[in-house]
Amino acid sequence: MIYIWSVKKKNKAIEKLLSNYWKISILYFISLLLIIGKENFSLLFLNISNILMTISIWFWSDINNELKEYKILHPLAITTKVWRWVVTFLTIILILQSYNNLSCIYSINSDLCINWIEPSKNLYLSLNKSFNFLFGANFTEPIAKFTGSFAFLIYIIGLFQWLIIELPRTGRNSGFANNEIS
Repeated sequence: MIYIWSVKKKNKAIEKLLSNYWKISILYFISLLLIIGKENFSLLFLNISNILMTISIWFWSDINNELKEYKILHPLAITTKVWRWVVTFLTIILILQSYNNLSCIYSINSDLCINWIEPSKNLYLSLNKSFNFLFGANFTEPIAKFTGSFAFLIYIIGLFQWLIIELPRTGRNSGFANNEIS
């Protein structure tokens, strides 16, 4: 909703912030695939994805400066600021919950970890129906594990490319003012 609102209002800073956020949040979906496939360390990847999503919404100095310049009651800016704090607090809560189940971070297949596997069952059911409709086959745990592992590998390659090439070139500047939304 905020992204559509920012596009409609032609707010390049918030549009770029959310564009970057969605690029990072793909790792969250990949982590859910790994949880469906009951891959060890998938909860660790879920925590890392949440941490990266939180970092991505606070990292960009030019966007932070732009948000500071808005009036206190600017509706889009205040909504974006509230959303950033909500994401931050949810990440902290998830990490604290994970800390209570440290064994699940390394092995999701334990009986103690059923509370982490349960929420991804709805995603599994949706993916199974979609997969069955598109390919005439069932979406199974091994397929989820393979798809998640392959997507994770591709994601890590892209992340390293960004860390090695883009970050040194641009630093903490998102480039929203230069219409570099990519």
